Amino acid sequence: VQLQASGGGLVQAGGSLRLSCEASGIIRSIQDMGWYRQAPGKQRELVASFTSGGNTNYADSVKGRFTISRDNAKKTVTLQMNSLKPEDTAVYYCNAQIGTPYFGRASWTDYWGQGTLVTVSS
Repeated sequence: VQLQASGGGLVQAGGSLRLSCEASGIIRSIQDMGWYRQAPGKQRELVASFTSGGNTNYADSVKGRFTISRDNAKKTVTLQMNSLKPEDTAVYYCNAQIGTPYFGRASWTDYWGQGTLVTVSS
């Protein structure tokens, strides 16, 4: 099982970027999917999450600017980032709780994507 993230890059302040992440492998089920970020010298923080029940959660700093979406059939999670600010500059990581088949049940593991760099210039 792996998470493959894409879509980072360099953008000017006020611009937009779209991050995508796809889960692949032998997957029985996926619970929460989300995006985290880590800026230089700072701890990794939750940006947005999308639960298996359809609930979304956003960091206060991105509310109203970022939108998370999820496609269960395609096993993807997407983060649309608008009105980007220099303080959004960070490496963004997708995350998912994935259940793989294990003797008729699911064995749950927390997976991380490889990280994609988002740089917002002022």
